[in-house]
Amino acid sequence: MNSFVPTPSLSATLRRRLGRWWPEPLVISRREQLAVAAAALAAIALTALITHLAVGQAPWLVASMGAAAVLLFALPSSPLAQPWPLVGGHVLSAAIGVVCARWVPNPWLAAGMAVGLAIFAMISLRCLHPPGGAIALNAVIGGPEIHDMGFGFVLWPVLLNALAMLALALLLNNRVLRRPYPRPLPQPNRHLIRDPKPLERLGIRDEDVEAALAGFNHLLDISRSDLEQVMTLAEMHSYRRRLGDIRCRDIMSRDLISLRPDASLQEAWRLLRRHKVRALPVLGEFGQVLGMVSLVDFLKRLDGTPQGLRERVARLLGGRGADNRVAAIMSTPVVSVRENLHLVELVPLFADRGLHHVPVVGTDGTLCGMISQSDLIAALYQGKLAG
Repeated sequence: MNSFVPTPSLSATLRRRLGRWWPEPLVISRREQLAVAAAALAAIALTALITHLAVGQAPWLVASMGAAAVLLFALPSSPLAQPWPLVGGHVLSAAIGVVCARWVPNPWLAAGMAVGLAIFAMISLRCLHPPGGAIALNAVIGGPEIHDMGFGFVLWPVLLNALAMLALALLLNNRVLRRPYPRPLPQPNRHLIRDPKPLERLGIRDEDVEAALAGFNHLLDISRSDLEQVMTLAEMHSYRRRLGDIRCRDIMSRDLISLRPDASLQEAWRLLRRHKVRALPVLGEFGQVLGMVSLVDFLKRLDGTPQGLRERVARLLGGRGADNRVAAIMSTPVVSVRENLHLVELVPLFADRGLHHVPVVGTDGTLCGMISQSDLIAALYQGKLAG
């Protein structure tokens, strides 16, 4: 009996043969692609206009700004796209290019030296920026117009272009595209101690990442903090797969005790003690979460007199007017989650951010449940048993 062996399609054959040369698709939505393209368009046009208005004569724009726009708007979290690499890399490389153009008579040797020395200098000064290689080369092969400018080329258009692009990257990334630029620094331990954060103690630690990067032995276009974040997200996806489809709505408390902002401190204190909870949500007129009031909020408002704790609490509860209202001590803003959020997404909120209670809100923003640390621990335990 003859077995049928399917013939691979032409596209599959090409993908297999060109796999090493054809990159994987970029993970970016169509909307984000259009936003990045529009931001780059605006930044380049405005940089040329700013330089023209400031200087009044050509050249208004160097070609390396096009490559810089790719980094600033398509890869804003890249270590190569941060402010110091952008400005320092351009200025340093332009200066090296001018030196090579002036004192190395052979053009091809001057071009090679300019790019090679620029790369070495940028790495040494922690301002590696790929467009810097282009601007170093431009200073050598730019022709008589660039050569006649001498070191003035470094100031304008290079420095002026780089500063304008930096200002526009700050504006467009943060205000229009709604993403942080420059890349935020890693947050230290909130308790101001040297211990790693709870999620980092049993997982991949800083020394593990450093050892892996040292073994890799070449530059990666991603910061260590971003790499750690990607690995953390991958671990969370793995936990989600193993725990199953457990959502906030499955574990939240629904029979809730809440307060209004105009409730008295005595009422808040009474409810906290009666129900033996550490925090209560404060709701607005339509059920939206305005704040949280907890025992910690009461302790923060105690005066510093040498009296005992009982007397100091009594003095606080005996206040009058606006100072005796929940609105005066409640914590705002409130971190809340949606009821369809997966259980795993709660772990960083409780472990690293130190939250004890998280309100669960519906699509209309009204309170529909509460999740405590005890709820999360019980759910993780049951999920592990089920797995």
